[in-house]
Amino acid sequence: MADEQTRDNQLPELAPDAEMGMSDQLDARIQVLEEELAAAQDQALRMAADLQNVRRRAEQDVEKAHKFALEKFANDLLPVVDSLERGLELSSPDDEAIKAVREGLELTLRLFQDTLKRYQLEAIDPQGEPFNPEHHQAMAMQDSTHVEPNSVLKVFQKGYLLNGRLLRPAMVVVSKAPAEVPPSIDEQA
Repeated sequence: MADEQTRDNQLPELAPDAEMGMSDQLDARIQVLEEELAAAQDQALRMAADLQNVRRRAEQDVEKAHKFALEKFANDLLPVVDSLERGLELSSPDDEAIKAVREGLELTLRLFQDTLKRYQLEAIDPQGEPFNPEHHQAMAMQDSTHVEPNSVLKVFQKGYLLNGRLLRPAMVVVSKAPAEVPPSIDEQA
């Protein structure tokens, strides 16, 4: 303890001007450290926000992967459904010779359609509806006085949605207003 008192006694006395200079240096150093602390806190907040964004994006990607994992498989099954529907369209319900085959086709088609619904595949059959370029693909336009212009007159092939996303557009014929026939030369005279 005596050694400490001796050491304290050996420290030189600082002049008031020197103490003031040291105080300014300490204030400057405190200011620098506070700025560095603020920058470090800001960086930590940004990193936390980035991490949260990455986590959210990863969750969305996993959700989409689960939702649309069947997309390729479903696309491969749609021609089978189309073939069953065409087979039913072309066969006569009154023909006794193929009645059993037709019933089998109907049951198979119903089973396929139920399975598609179970996996959120929804058919788009826009017969008579207004043309929607987001879900329909116009294959032809046809004059019609019976329906409004831009209505679907005929569906060549149904479209499908998978969980609300377009898997295949419906191929349709769209109505248009009949072209006006210019008056003939005889009518003008």
